[in-house]
Amino acid sequence: MHSDDIERRAERWQRMQDAFHEASELPRDEQRTRVESRSDGDATFVTHVMAMLEEDVRADSMLDLGLAQVATSLLDTTAADGVPDGDFGPYRLVRLLGEGGMAVVYLAERKDLGSAAAIKLMHHAWMSPARRERFASEQRTLAQLNHPGIAHLYDAGTLPDGTPWIAMEYVDGQTLTAWSRANALPLTARLRLFREICEAVQHAHGHLIVHRDLKPSNILVTADGRAKLLDFGIAKQLAPEGDDAGATRTGLQMMTPAYAAPEQIRGEPTGVHTDVYALGVVLYELLSGRLPFDVTGRTASEVEATILGTDPVRPSVVARAATHGADASGASWADLDVLCLTAMHREPARRYRTVDALLRDVDHYLQNEPLEARPDSAGYRTAKFVRRHRTALLAAGAVLSVIVALTTVSAQRIRAARDTAVREAERAQQIQRFTLSLFQGGEQTSEPGDSLRAVTLVERGVVEAATLAAEPVVQAELYQTLASIFQRLGRLDRADSLLQRAITARKALPTDHPDVARSLTALAELRVAQSQLPEAEKLAREGLAASRRARTPGHRDIAVAATVLGKVLEERGAYADAIAVMREALALHTALAPVSPDVAEASTQLGNDYFYAGDYAGADSLFRQSRAVAQALYGDRHPLVADALINLGAVQFQRGEFAAAEKYDREGLAIIQHVYGDNDPRTAAALTMLGRALVAEEKFDQAAPLTKQALAIREKVFGAMSPQVASTVNEMGITALRTKRYDEADAHFARNVGIYEAVYHGPHNLLGTALSNRGSVYTARGDNAQAEKFYRDALAVYLKILPATHLDVGIVRVKLGRALLRQRRYADGEKESAAGLAILLAQTSPATSFVKNARGDLAQMYDSLGQPAKGAAMRAALADTTKK
Repeated sequence: MHSDDIERRAERWQRMQDAFHEASELPRDEQRTRVESRSDGDATFVTHVMAMLEEDVRADSMLDLGLAQVATSLLDTTAADGVPDGDFGPYRLVRLLGEGGMAVVYLAERKDLGSAAAIKLMHHAWMSPARRERFASEQRTLAQLNHPGIAHLYDAGTLPDGTPWIAMEYVDGQTLTAWSRANALPLTARLRLFREICEAVQHAHGHLIVHRDLKPSNILVTADGRAKLLDFGIAKQLAPEGDDAGATRTGLQMMTPAYAAPEQIRGEPTGVHTDVYALGVVLYELLSGRLPFDVTGRTASEVEATILGTDPVRPSVVARAATHGADASGASWADLDVLCLTAMHREPARRYRTVDALLRDVDHYLQNEPLEARPDSAGYRTAKFVRRHRTALLAAGAVLSVIVALTTVSAQRIRAARDTAVREAERAQQIQRFTLSLFQGGEQTSEPGDSLRAVTLVERGVVEAATLAAEPVVQAELYQTLASIFQRLGRLDRADSLLQRAITARKALPTDHPDVARSLTALAELRVAQSQLPEAEKLAREGLAASRRARTPGHRDIAVAATVLGKVLEERGAYADAIAVMREALALHTALAPVSPDVAEASTQLGNDYFYAGDYAGADSLFRQSRAVAQALYGDRHPLVADALINLGAVQFQRGEFAAAEKYDREGLAIIQHVYGDNDPRTAAALTMLGRALVAEEKFDQAAPLTKQALAIREKVFGAMSPQVASTVNEMGITALRTKRYDEADAHFARNVGIYEAVYHGPHNLLGTALSNRGSVYTARGDNAQAEKFYRDALAVYLKILPATHLDVGIVRVKLGRALLRQRRYADGEKESAAGLAILLAQTSPATSFVKNARGDLAQMYDSLGQPAKGAAMRAALADTTKK
């Protein structure tokens, strides 16, 4: 179909929709007159709209539900067979995978990487704004989710004719029920697979997203037995109270009746409880081999009567009849009946309140523990205990006495478990309400990165959190979240005070609780930002150890804790140790989801470690890996791709390939500006890096306006006294120094000294750098006594927080040696230059310019000290360095 035809049909269809909506509000005897008045004398137009109105009368209502389906049949606009042409970004369509009412799915291949993807292409996009919005909603939903059990969104776009498409992870597998049958899974294996599905659904709920169409055909199992949740086409974002009363109803045409919850059938609001019901149906089918209700071929009214008016047969009865339950005892099946039918209860209030609660009972069953959903009977509790500990009890010969003693203890335990379940649900609801309400009512037209507005809103959150003293677990979580926001805004003191409040609120928790581990890790990360490295390392190691105790091997919390420890070690200059830790973190993230933001970010951090260790080849490889992962996830124009490009530019800069560095920096800047605009702090950071490359190429006229623009952005967003501002000021100082504008250079570096002293309230490696740079200005001026003072101040700062073998220590000692040489203090100068040179040579890839400086200076000093042999040897080494 040509684009002109599409536009004409779209325009005609819009007129038909308008006529339909207008006429549907009128009495039936007035409808034809209104339609004819909108038809421009087109009899076919009138016929089609009147047919749609008749369909509206026969059906329940097709507004927002079936309008496009009716129009498709009336207008005969079926899609062409085969693989369509079109621009799908980096993807090439290979073959058809499947087709549904709203979309068709193709297998695709990424042209540059050769990786597979699934391209979902909307049917008849020009016909229905409601369907286009649902398609766009699915795209937005997938973009929020990052879980190994949910198919990832890679990219999205629109064809020239307006047809939207999305690229998703291609899952090569069988449907849940087909996999279970084909592999003859035993009962426990089916339950463990069901657990994976629940965890994926819970992840979506954690992002306030309800799936609303859970069924085995939307759950694929890969060859290695991993479940993947698909198709968020009718998913819904939760409102603050769980779902809005005016929710768009899904209707039978937008869901699968056999898995639909009663509230969906009745057209009532949906929420977490709707997905809990569907999970119960999925579990019923997994356990028994058939659906609880047979609604095949039924009319809408018959489906409603069946699901709302009859009770399902217990899955145990169905399974025994079909021999599906051979590996479960009668007592075990009683628990499974309760578990399954509680999830499927007709009344939402009688179901599990959250998927977490359902998961807990699955775990209780697998561990032969009492279910939280079971009636609290002594006989039930003791029977579970005996099954769990049968061998030990018989061996001790004390079954009766233990059972009697246990009855009281277990009763307390069950009550505690139920209380925990209630608290978990209430906690989730409070956090949900808080998160949704915190930023409501704020100014929506603020420029990107408006930190003043952010601080005001977060302070409002602190006041709200203070009212939750009766709920310390919830309060602690909120305090930690708010602390993280303040840390990102550069308000480190405020972040510290809130994090301490979170830790205080968690004092009652056991030491091996996951929240305690998270507190330690968060505090370690803050201490890194505050340059309190010894305490940061201690906390990071404690946090990692606590995460290993609190979580199962391979859990994401362990990878996050390892990443924070890696940051500490990197800041401390222990690059070999940082590399070892970050390799573990990257391996953990990769095992959880090989193509994920976590993998991209961990690759970047490990690349930074290699970079600082001087292994530029290793850094280059990891930055390229990070870029490839980010491109696979998001396409070519995403901030993570930009970060990787700018990091690749930094590698080229260190290699002396300044033109290549400029190229990468420009590509990264273009993406950042495209995403965030010209006035965002991330744009300022990219401008600063590009300015640095231009200065190295001596393109000072091009660099100056960029750094000036970056400074203006950062001062507006972060305020004049911020590390972000200091970063740009530093580059301006270097430019002034290289162009011999010494007063201007010193003013820039002096400003940075003031910023770092005000922000960090003590020693920090950036403060040391600013002092060292002031020394460089005075060296260039020939005022070596003043230069010596600044170098010694910088060295004192470094030695308080960095190991004596750190690269920065080596550089400043070489600089100090030169200042002493030029004061003709040869013995003192030789001591500093030799020590600095030894530190530099111990690095994986020494800072070559400073190695040359040290060797040249030492050659002069040895001659002046009457040690010509040492002087000659140093000149020979210098010549060798120059050749390299």
